[in-house]
Amino acid sequence: MACALQPPPRLQPDHVQVSPMASQIPTLEAAPGQEGAAPPRKGKVGFLLTLAVLLLGGGGAIAYYTLVLNDSKAAEAAVKDTQKAPALFVALDPPFVVNFEAEQLVRFLQVTVQVMSRDPATIDLIKANDPIVRNDLLLLLGNQNYATISSREGKEKLRQQALEAVRKVVSNAGGKAGKVEAIYFTSFVMQ
Repeated sequence: MACALQPPPRLQPDHVQVSPMASQIPTLEAAPGQEGAAPPRKGKVGFLLTLAVLLLGGGGAIAYYTLVLNDSKAAEAAVKDTQKAPALFVALDPPFVVNFEAEQLVRFLQVTVQVMSRDPATIDLIKANDPIVRNDLLLLLGNQNYATISSREGKEKLRQQALEAVRKVVSNAGGKAGKVEAIYFTSFVMQ
């Protein structure tokens, strides 16, 4: 004896009464040609466009971070490392002695020079090229005018010229000229 279940009978709205106020509420009707149509849904195109925008935006953010921020961080780290490194000095011994004419007299100039850098490789490069550095500085010192180098401004100008001469030697030897930071005259005697 099998018993089949049957659904309950449907109630027909034949006997439903509508109140007069409920009949005044407007009802929405479908637009012409839209009867029974399903509501519009977003297709695969909208999803793909959204996904593409998100991927491009994410890729742009990653590229900005890796290229711009990492480069600026590397530059800041390099500056901090340079500032933290102690100053290294190379004494160009023996002192430079040159003669030059001043007002029909022979004058002598004796200068003791030290080169400063914070890069040990640059210091080694200067030491390895000592004969070239000494030659260029001797030629520079020997071409000076007594009246010019007697003043503080003249000595400072000479110091800048000496710095450029050493930087040129370092650059020609394959080093970085900017790593030579300064030249100091630790003794400057004119007779």
